[in-house]
Amino acid sequence: MRYKFCPQCGAELTEKEIGDEGLVPFCPECNRPWFDTFSTCIICLVVSDEDGECVLMKEANISKIYHNLVSGFMKPGENAEETAIREVKEETGLDLEYIESAGTYWYGKKDMLMIGFFGHAKKAELVLSSEIDTAKWVPFEEALTLVAPKGAISYALIEKYIEKIKNEK
Repeated sequence: MRYKFCPQCGAELTEKEIGDEGLVPFCPECNRPWFDTFSTCIICLVVSDEDGECVLMKEANISKIYHNLVSGFMKPGENAEETAIREVKEETGLDLEYIESAGTYWYGKKDMLMIGFFGHAKKAELVLSSEIDTAKWVPFEEALTLVAPKGAISYALIEKYIEKIKNEK
């Protein structure tokens, strides 16, 4: 979100050169810059290494065609790792054994910073939240055919994980 008015006092913002940041919306009344804001979310590829499978879900509000990964917004006071653990538990009922950082991804359609994780869990029955339509365990290679095509964040995470396990052999 790019601010046009000061969220504190309501004054119309001007643009001011702020160091290396360039032109930034600035409140002359409060004497402070208002940098663009965006949502911060996690996206987690939940994997069962011993079974060579991962969890894919379908949510109509995300896509009627493609499967997706566990994702969700960070809550104030949470760090990204806590958010990933919470979201996996809420959406799938699974407890993660451990998580690994999988990079950050900009999702421009919705102005979101997605913080990626690989979440390791034992394969178990999925207990879905009401916001998930369906979910299933699928082999890693098959997963690439069920998510949005190359260029999508879900695809990138699955591809990265497949490459990671190939390099570990």
